[in-house]
Amino acid sequence: MQLKEICVLGGSGFVGSAVVAKLDAAGYAVTVLTRRKESAKHLTLLPNVQVEECNVLDYHALSSALRGADAVINLIGILHQSHRLSFNSMHHQLPAQLAKICADLGVKRLLHMSSLRAHKNAPSQYLCSKAAGEAAILALHNRLNVTIFRPSIIFGRGDRFINLFATLVKRLPVVLLAKPNAKFQPIWVEDVASCFVSSLENIDTYGQIYELAGPKVYTFRELVQTVMNTLGKQRPIIGLSDSLSYAQAFMMELLPIKLMSRDNVRSMEVDSVSTYPLPEVFGVVATTLEAVIPEYLVDQTPRGAYDRFRSSAAR
Repeated sequence: MQLKEICVLGGSGFVGSAVVAKLDAAGYAVTVLTRRKESAKHLTLLPNVQVEECNVLDYHALSSALRGADAVINLIGILHQSHRLSFNSMHHQLPAQLAKICADLGVKRLLHMSSLRAHKNAPSQYLCSKAAGEAAILALHNRLNVTIFRPSIIFGRGDRFINLFATLVKRLPVVLLAKPNAKFQPIWVEDVASCFVSSLENIDTYGQIYELAGPKVYTFRELVQTVMNTLGKQRPIIGLSDSLSYAQAFMMELLPIKLMSRDNVRSMEVDSVSTYPLPEVFGVVATTLEAVIPEYLVDQTPRGAYDRFRSSAAR
């Protein structure tokens, strides 16, 4: 089956933008579904990409938007719940609805992004909801060619994780760190995007679940220290006990913008580390964190100078 028309949910976000750019470069006709076209305007310059406004939680609107697609990629996910969006609605109900619509429309190919350590008995609602979404999609495996990806934390220009701690290191004299010994295996966003695009027409990936992780495991403390080393700024790192980690997260939940929640801390009770190397089927050699983050944290590059110019020009 030769795929031409690809529909992407979550295509305007951090990971989605990288996936869409690679799909465009590969010659696919890409439709990005988004709540607001304004949030995806950076994609409109890509020659093979069109952006459509769609409420993906509306069954009929989503069904109409997917009609005629050869494949669908779902990248939608949230890190924090709100009164409007819950883990269950975004990570479980939406994938279940999406899989049913694809099956009913005859869209045979579905790629879905979950999370490393997703499990029905995981300690956090986030990881449990991701597992429920996987189960809902796999329930239709006899009608769909599904591939599920479980990445560890994803880094790259525009990420919310490395950039957050870079900001804290710049502004705070001391870093109070929840769960300092929690382990992560960060993977570059471009490597994740390459795995998605490589998988799209590879029948060997049908029905498979893949863990995506980088070449090196870090404790949370080591990650923050790596950020400090990159910035050339050293700050004391005070690791918090479990009880203080939850207390800190509770206080952060009260802020207008959530930086961390107690559910995030619960997710860190299981190490976000892969049980095997990046699968060879994708032909991707995982890129190290240290090779990438200087480009966007220090920005002593032509791209960094360009971004600073745009920022100063309010563009």
